[in-house]
Amino acid sequence: MSAQNVSSLSDGVPTPIGADFDASRWRADFPILATSSPSGAPLVYLDNAASTQHPRQVIQCIVDVYEHSYANVHRGIHWLSDHSTDLFEQARDRVQAFIGAAHREEIIFTRGTTESINLVARSWGDANLRAGDEILLTEMEHHSNIVPWQQLAERSGCTIRWAPITAAGLLDLDEFDRLLGSRTRLVAVTAISNVLGTINPVAELVRRAHATGALVLVDAAQSVPHEVTNLQALGCDFLAFSGHKMLGPSGVGVLYGRRELLDAMPPFMGGGSMISRVRTDGFEPAELPAKFEAGTPPIVPAIGLGAAIDYLNQVGLDRIGQYERQLAELAHKRLANIGGIRFLGPEPAHKAGIVSFVHERIHAHDIAQLLDRAGVAVRAGHHCAMPLHKKLGVTASCRASFYFYNTPAEVEKLAAALEDCQRVFSRRDRAKPSGA
Repeated sequence: MSAQNVSSLSDGVPTPIGADFDASRWRADFPILATSSPSGAPLVYLDNAASTQHPRQVIQCIVDVYEHSYANVHRGIHWLSDHSTDLFEQARDRVQAFIGAAHREEIIFTRGTTESINLVARSWGDANLRAGDEILLTEMEHHSNIVPWQQLAERSGCTIRWAPITAAGLLDLDEFDRLLGSRTRLVAVTAISNVLGTINPVAELVRRAHATGALVLVDAAQSVPHEVTNLQALGCDFLAFSGHKMLGPSGVGVLYGRRELLDAMPPFMGGGSMISRVRTDGFEPAELPAKFEAGTPPIVPAIGLGAAIDYLNQVGLDRIGQYERQLAELAHKRLANIGGIRFLGPEPAHKAGIVSFVHERIHAHDIAQLLDRAGVAVRAGHHCAMPLHKKLGVTASCRASFYFYNTPAEVEKLAAALEDCQRVFSRRDRAKPSGA
C-alpha cells in the first residue's frame, strides 16, 4: 500500500486507512452514491458538512410512515393518531439517549440548528439580557451562531465580544479567559468549526464559563453526527444540531436545554400544542417539551431522525470520528504535494473530517466547478462564516468534508482532479499574451 493510504493519528505507527473500518460495507446502503454526475463521472460526494446523504433504512422509514403510520400527533382520539404519536415520541427518546440528556422533556424538536439557536436568543435572551450584559462568541462561528445574538444585542442593548483564533486555527484560550468576566451572561461556541474543522475543548470551555456564572450554548451541528456526545460530561446549558447533517431528513433539528432553564423560559412561538389553557384574557403554556413545539411538529422528519440515530449507533460514533480524521490526514498529505494550496485551520491532529483550502492562483469557485466536471462535489464560498474568512484574509475557500461512507480512493480522486485543475489554469496562463 502506498504511503498516501496510511494514517498515523493514534500512536505514531502507520496504519492502513480502513484497516479496522470497511466503508464499502456502509456505502452499499446509500443509493445516491452509486449515481454519476452529468459529465458521466462517478459521484464523489465530499460536501457532508453541508448535508449528508441518506441510507435506504432512513428512506424506507420515511416511506413506511407516510404509507402506514401518518396522522397528526398529540391531538387525535383515533388509533392512527395514537400510533403516529408513539413513533414521534420514540424518536425523542432516541435523541435523548443519543446525546445523553438527563430528561426526555429537555429535547425540543425544531426545524434545525438555526431555529434552535434563535429559540434560545428570543426566549432566554429576551427575558434575561440587558444593557451592560455581554455575550462571548468566537471568530470561527457559523452565521447561525452569530446573527441571532446580533439581533438580540440590537433588542436588548447587550454587547457581543469575540474570542480570537490563533495563527494555527485553534481557539485562543488565553484571550478567551481574558474576555470572560463577570458581565458575561452567555458563551455561544461551536463544538467543531464548519470551515476550519477545529475541535474545540467544549467541556473545558463550559467549566471556565460556569466558574464566572455564564451559561453556555453549543452549536453541535458538526459534532453530534461525527463523535460521541455525552451531555453529562460536557455540562453545557443548551446544545443545538440538525437532522440533515446526520443522515436524517431536512426540516428537523434539536434543541437541548437544561430542564430548569427551559421551565423558566417563556414560549418562543404561540399557537396550537404549546398551551394548556387559552382564555380571552390570556393563556397558560403547556409543560415541556410541548411548550416550545407550537403547531404541527415535523412528524415524519423526526421519526426519520430516529431511524438515522439507529443507523449511526449501528456504525458506531467512535469509529466514525476516527475514520474521518484519517481521511482528513490523507487529504492533507495528498493536497500538500500538489503545490499552491494553503490549508485553513489546524493540523489534522486537531481537526475533524473537514479540509478547507485556497489556491494561490485559482479562485475557489473555479476550482469547485472544475472538480464538479470530474464528479467531485465540494463546497466553495464563505460557508456561512464571513467574519472568519475576513480574519483569514480570503473571500472564499474550497471545503472537502468527509463522512464514514467516503473512501481513501475518493480522496485520491479529489487530489487527481485538483492536479487536473491546476494544469488547466497553467495552460491558460501560458496562452495569455505577454503583458495581459
